[in-house]
Amino acid sequence: MLHKLQKKTLVEQVYDQIEDMIKNGVWEIGDRLPNEADLMEQFGVSRNTLREAIRALSHVGLLEVKQGDGTFVLSTSELNAVLQKRIKSAAVLEILEVRHALDREAVALACLRRTEEDLLEMERFRDQCFQFTKESNLEKFVEADWQLHQTITAASYNPLLIDMYAHLFEEIQMSITSTTEMHDASNAGHTDLILAIRNQDAASAVHCVDMYISQFKQIILPKKEG
Repeated sequence: MLHKLQKKTLVEQVYDQIEDMIKNGVWEIGDRLPNEADLMEQFGVSRNTLREAIRALSHVGLLEVKQGDGTFVLSTSELNAVLQKRIKSAAVLEILEVRHALDREAVALACLRRTEEDLLEMERFRDQCFQFTKESNLEKFVEADWQLHQTITAASYNPLLIDMYAHLFEEIQMSITSTTEMHDASNAGHTDLILAIRNQDAASAVHCVDMYISQFKQIILPKKEG
């Protein structure tokens, strides 16, 4: 059944164009947008239309208007802006529980949909995790671990899940890095997880997720006395 197409206002069109330019890296986080006159000429709109679009983008957290200084990019998407704002008020345990839910779904879908190319990427980042553990390089280990989990999530081939994970994972990882120590158990978990995904064994993959999240909880939760 065909549905009537909705016409977008000029404000909505400018909003969408600016948002797309930010998503595509034309303007990155921290960049200042061109001045009003240049933007008006670029989009072919009036000052009022441009200001309404910028006001709307500022309201959702993509832009920040600094009087006398200009308009700056704060976030790369509406989803990212909303999530980052919410995460700042969340406890580490809350964040970890959200990661647990996303990881379980990601690995289950990856078991169904992964390709050989996906598996090669996972193994590459797993090997990097091993290497940086041996070198006691926590910063590089965290980066490799991040890339590994994003590769697994990408193998779910669920665009919304991939987007949510990408925006959440950095904050999640930063929240636990200060209390995380590299150890062989983490790397063994990576090996078991990738093997489960290779074998398309969703139950084993989800079990691996449960195990490493449990380890994180033991690290970050206050130990009960007595």
